Amino acid sequence: MAKFTVLVADDDKEIRDGIEIYLKNEGYSVLKAADGKEALDLLQTNEVHLLILDIMMPNMDGITATFKIREMQNIPIIMLSAKAEDTDKIHGLSVGADDYVTKPFHPLELMARVKSQLRRYVQFGTYEGQKKIEIDGLALDEDAKELSVDGKPVKLTPIEYKITELLMKNAGRVFSINEIYERVWNEEAYNAENIVAVHIRKIREKIEADPKNPRYVKVVWGIGYKIEK
Repeated sequence: MAKFTVLVADDDKEIRDGIEIYLKNEGYSVLKAADGKEALDLLQTNEVHLLILDIMMPNMDGITATFKIREMQNIPIIMLSAKAEDTDKIHGLSVGADDYVTKPFHPLELMARVKSQLRRYVQFGTYEGQKKIEIDGLALDEDAKELSVDGKPVKLTPIEYKITELLMKNAGRVFSINEIYERVWNEEAYNAENIVAVHIRKIREKIEADPKNPRYVKVVWGIGYKIEK
């Protein structure tokens, strides 16, 4: 297994140390931060492949930190929070988090999510077949793992890239929310509607001139989403 580095940012030392034990047992290198600002500083001076980030922290909270990180990097971010409400999940995902785990959590569940996110991070954009797809000015280069609209590059998170790639590779086909979740997250869909909808909205904000009247990502009411051929 490749040697990946995971950064754990949580103001609770016991939680940081507990997650570190499980990560090291899986063969990962671990960095630890007590708040969002410290996490940003570590990202500036270390190669990090995944970030586990608590939402409620002093000095700089996880939402603010995620927003700043997404201006610089697209590494996977798994958010932690004691809050289980959908609004908190949506807020975290809307600023660029890739996954969300509610405290208290089982450490083995968190490790499974870490493995899944790292696998996608390393492999996203690797499908067999054609390497370049263009649909009405929307261009996907699988070799470079880049998306552009009318020649202008668009910066996507790994999850946003996977959703866009899935829809472009199957242009014209309607995918249900559960299908999108299961293909992109590689796990059984459960309460997937809000999670998928948030990522679709973020994709539209990045690729559509008018997100409320999308040119590319269309909703088929009662069924799901598609990109027209």
